Amino acid sequence: MAEKTPSFTVSDRRKFTLEGELRDEAATSTEEAVPARPAESAAATESKPGPRLVTAPTEETPAGHEQEELPPEPTAQESAEQHAAYKQSSEDLDSMLRQANPGMDPSAPVTLEHIVQSMYLSAIVAMGAATEPGQKPQIDIVGARQSIDMLGVLQEKTKGNLTDKEQRLLQSALFEVRMMFLEITNAIAKQAQNPQPSPPRGAK
Repeated sequence: MAEKTPSFTVSDRRKFTLEGELRDEAATSTEEAVPARPAESAAATESKPGPRLVTAPTEETPAGHEQEELPPEPTAQESAEQHAAYKQSSEDLDSMLRQANPGMDPSAPVTLEHIVQSMYLSAIVAMGAATEPGQKPQIDIVGARQSIDMLGVLQEKTKGNLTDKEQRLLQSALFEVRMMFLEITNAIAKQAQNPQPSPPRGAK
């Protein structure tokens, strides 16, 4: 049995006709049954993108950032194949470099020491350590803080999984860059509290 098409009514409540004449009460109360607009097909509805799911801000999801779904995790076989392909490609690159530069030493494997040194150098350069003599230091205190925080995350995530030598290296690097950061931020705060007076106009 076919469903009955739903309908709704539209009332013409205009007080005047198109010619500008006053409508009588009978005309103003006339109602016309109009079939309801057919519902969109299921296929059309499915083709429209639905609203994105936005979760409430949490400590892991800062306010203003939508929580995105993570991509599917690769299988163990995919990871192994990718690792083997990467290793082979890296070896091919080393071979080409040695052919172009005879006597070149083979590249050393990356260790935790390299990672710590990279973050450490990024922090001290951002705090002006690479400034040429006689030039004013260019300090990026926010960039320095980011590198220091990355070292802190590395220390936290590798806790209990480092050798004594690696632990001392990481701890020493963190201690040094944090001390430099405190010295700079204290100097900035002191300068903000006691600004230097402007020289008198016309003074040389």
